[in-house]
Amino acid sequence: MRPITRITMKQLSIIVNIVLVLAVGILYFLHFNSPKAEASEETAENGTMSDLKIAYINADTVLKHYEYFKVSRDKLETKGKKMDTDFRNRAQGLQREITNYQNSVSTLTIGQAKAIEEDLTKKQQNLRMYQESLAQELAVEENKLNQELYEKITTYLKSYGTQNGIHAVFKFDPSSDLLFAGEAMNITNEIIAGLNDEYKQSQNTTSPSDSTKTK
Repeated sequence: MRPITRITMKQLSIIVNIVLVLAVGILYFLHFNSPKAEASEETAENGTMSDLKIAYINADTVLKHYEYFKVSRDKLETKGKKMDTDFRNRAQGLQREITNYQNSVSTLTIGQAKAIEEDLTKKQQNLRMYQESLAQELAVEENKLNQELYEKITTYLKSYGTQNGIHAVFKFDPSSDLLFAGEAMNITNEIIAGLNDEYKQSQNTTSPSDSTKTK
């Protein structure tokens, strides 16, 4: 009987890659009738482009300071650690059973040894299935958090963009295609403040029944 290998769950890693584009819809239909008209429409096009307002946020900084994400991430990490502890305890319990069998196998009949080996093999298989179910459950929770995070940030950015006349917001970090952007276009701090204020308000909102209970 092979001793069971201790399986350690992967450390929680929330990789949040937020593609934050509000709306870029600029359609130009140029009709060239004469050199004069071409020059005229070129001027009009340049005028329209000059009115386009673009901003960017530093995604890493937003995640670092967004309270909703920090609280949700901590909860997920705590859940992952509990799962890991539970799995380790079960694995150690099975390892003890295997060790006891190996120490006493010489005193057992062939039938007894075969029965115990079959039982231990089944327990090993069940433990592996349990480990896989824990990993799958954690992955589902991670995906759920990523989706909620994306929806909260993009929804807020759309509202912020509408209120401030911004046509597009880009993500600026080492993995993005935005290689340079002036500091005047950086709205990271405003977005963090707005998101946290929105989250704080959602946490302070209580139902009438909750208010009654606290009195």
